[in-house]
Amino acid sequence: MKERVARFTVSIEGDLLVELDRYLREKGYTNRSQGVRDIVRARFVQEEWERGERSTIATVNLVYDHHKRELMEKLAHVQHEHLETIVSALHVHLDHEHCLEVLVLRGPGRELKRLGESLMATRGVIHGSMSFSTTGTVADTAHRNDHPHPHSRAAKRRARG
Repeated sequence: MKERVARFTVSIEGDLLVELDRYLREKGYTNRSQGVRDIVRARFVQEEWERGERSTIATVNLVYDHHKRELMEKLAHVQHEHLETIVSALHVHLDHEHCLEVLVLRGPGRELKRLGESLMATRGVIHGSMSFSTTGTVADTAHRNDHPHPHSRAAKRRARG
């Protein structure tokens, strides 16, 4: 079921509107509404992470020299200690010496941030970065919790009668 769209008017200074339009064009948006929705949603995601209370998701990217003594063992050990938080890992050989490890994390934002920073600070990691997201805004989450998705087992049973 598609959520109803609400329309509203925003007053904005001309110079700021020019900058907004430039930004949206550079990012490939075809209209302001879509761009403003994404900007607002991104701010809500950031706030959820800053509060750190709700379940969030993150990726941690680690580039390292796999010849560094004991580094791969340390990274594997951390992954085994956080089985509930680290839900997936991808290992890529970049060249003869370097590897990329991409970890997908799920849990409270504060915990994910702490774990990601710890991994990036591991001795031997050449470069690390972290990106974060959530499943949606507070309003989206409340809607999902109140109304089962059509693909849930309970919704399918109800549909069958």
